[in-house]
Amino acid sequence: MFLYNVTLILDDAAAEEWLQWMQDVHIPKVMASGMFVSNRLLKVVDSPNEGVTYCAQYVAETLDNYNNYQEIFAPALQEELNERYKNRFVAYRTLMEFIG
Repeated sequence: MFLYNVTLILDDAAAEEWLQWMQDVHIPKVMASGMFVSNRLLKVVDSPNEGVTYCAQYVAETLDNYNNYQEIFAPALQEELNERYKNRFVAYRTLMEFIG
């Protein structure tokens, strides 16, 4: 099992709108890809960064599912995010494997 983590640091002014958009639009689209079995959205409470920091996490059963998501679905979904919140966020993406 693999955890795909997307950490986003948002401008204060964009954070509330972004959160609603993530919950209503973006996360449902990611999950509709069928490549992930679960997800969660977290707010970082002790972030050293300016702005508001969130982590969107998605669990893939296989590396193939993650790779298929990245190849087939991610480009359009990331472009939608980039267009909607241009210059109002920074994103870091990491892939982790569950151990034990």
